[in-house]
Amino acid sequence: MFESWESLKDNCMKCKKCRLCETRTNVVFGEGNPNSKIMFIGEGPGENEDLQGRPFVGRSGKLLDKMLNAVDLYRETNIYIANIVKCRPPQNRDPSIEEQECCIDWLRNQTLLIKPKIIVCLGRIAAMKIINPDIKITKEHGIFFEKNGIIMMPTLHPAALLRNPSQKPGAFEDFLKLRDKIKELQIM
Repeated sequence: MFESWESLKDNCMKCKKCRLCETRTNVVFGEGNPNSKIMFIGEGPGENEDLQGRPFVGRSGKLLDKMLNAVDLYRETNIYIANIVKCRPPQNRDPSIEEQECCIDWLRNQTLLIKPKIIVCLGRIAAMKIINPDIKITKEHGIFFEKNGIIMMPTLHPAALLRNPSQKPGAFEDFLKLRDKIKELQIM
């Protein structure tokens, strides 16, 4: 475990554990308030994220921000956003199991330092890696799980919502449930 946020980030930014380092423009470490009690985890950076070095900044990021803001969550103040892998897989493909395994310790260390009370997994890959490898995201999104003393909820990935807009109402319902859980736990 890293003792400080700075040493963790410095080491992560130099990572060469897998071949994704060969094609990246930037390491996408994460963004938000590292003292937050709410953490969002996606699968990995896309093209816009790779270019800017920030998570969820493209079209799906704009949709995510809109849903977050509707329930008084803001990446600048009260949440932290990270990914399973910190470098963009070529052509935005799903990160391989090997790439996830090479990168997961960065996320584990982020989580240990942040100590979130709630983790929201954005999409199937994050939910399978963090909550349960057998999770069915289309059936189990919006359901709360507890693991290692942390409340966890899977929800649909914003990019999936852009591809299938009919799922937006269900995903927004997940964010309303999240808002209610935050109030129930009195963590903000």
